[in-house]
Amino acid sequence: MVAGLFGISCLFLVVYSGLAGVQDSARNFSVTFVFVTFWIGIPVISAIFGNVFAYLSPWRALAEWVARATGRVGLKGAGLTYPKRLGRWPAVAVLVLFGWLELIGGAGISLVTPETVAILTLAYTVWTFLGMYLFGIRIWSERGEAFAVYFEMFSRLSSLEMRGGILGVRKFLSGVASWSTPAGSAALVLVAIGITTFDGAQEGALQDIIGETTSALIDLGLGGLAAFRLAGSVWMAIVLIVVSGLFILGVKGMHTVKGSPPVKDLIRSFSHTLIPIALAYLVAHYFSFLVFQEQAQFTYLLSDPLGVGSDLFGGADAGIDYGVVGVTLVWYVQVAALVAGHIAGLALAHDRAIATYSDPQMAFRSQYWLLAVMVSFTCLGLYLLSYSNS
Repeated sequence: MVAGLFGISCLFLVVYSGLAGVQDSARNFSVTFVFVTFWIGIPVISAIFGNVFAYLSPWRALAEWVARATGRVGLKGAGLTYPKRLGRWPAVAVLVLFGWLELIGGAGISLVTPETVAILTLAYTVWTFLGMYLFGIRIWSERGEAFAVYFEMFSRLSSLEMRGGILGVRKFLSGVASWSTPAGSAALVLVAIGITTFDGAQEGALQDIIGETTSALIDLGLGGLAAFRLAGSVWMAIVLIVVSGLFILGVKGMHTVKGSPPVKDLIRSFSHTLIPIALAYLVAHYFSFLVFQEQAQFTYLLSDPLGVGSDLFGGADAGIDYGVVGVTLVWYVQVAALVAGHIAGLALAHDRAIATYSDPQMAFRSQYWLLAVMVSFTCLGLYLLSYSNS
């Protein structure tokens, strides 16, 4: 109950500060909270401490309170059965839109203003409550509520889990084994990797190409901002396709091994092996950014959430200490994250191959293809880091 109340308070503060505060993203609590603390911080916390968002979620907490108050346990007023084929696809769609808003919609005349963040938060709240009303709180939280699904994915890497309200310990990486059963699971983890990859690439490897594409679209008659956003959208789609293609190519290679299940089944069975890669990309790309921005979040932005000169907790005059982590430490963390993610992914793939193939020799051969996929993702991550740090 306390965790849910905290989550509701954060939701209220995001909406209130976005609507009532100054429309300066650097001075308003809402933007940093949503795109840094929420989007980047919670996945890292989840990978360490487990599925904390199941208790912090303001939407789930509010829905459960309403359900108890009205006597409608489960809040399933419409009585609809969630379609099995829908799986996690609603969450995938929202994550793509969220990624677009952050990386493309925030450029130029930014769509990511505090007011817009507040309005979109309210819109998403309505969307979430509608899903919970139609299909039930639990099933929508586990399949359709994008952020709950996204954070829960990373929580499977944790050795901690709640069992009937009691904190328990499980074997390292054992939580991911059953994660990929619902439809859309492979797309979810691939989108997670793809969004982070595009974020890194647009700042380095793809910067010139996106600029050239933008110029070409301007020559065709589009306005500068529209051309930039269209170019960014096209290249973001290309990156998502390339990232997905690498995995699918590896799976098709596995399918050539004697005794392999159908490609569709292999995609579903092995998609969980990419979760460590998704976390590795997240940490490698955002580590220093998270460290710096969280200093702002919990000092002057928290003390002056509206940006109007208040000092609620005595931190309004604080600044960001950019020397708290050095360049060398950042590089070591980035490389260590990518290597650790690679090793964890291979370990998960090895275990799944042994369970999939009756012949150990065939299982061993199948892993040549997954090894190639993992090495490709690791090399891509290192390339993007070297490009951005050059």
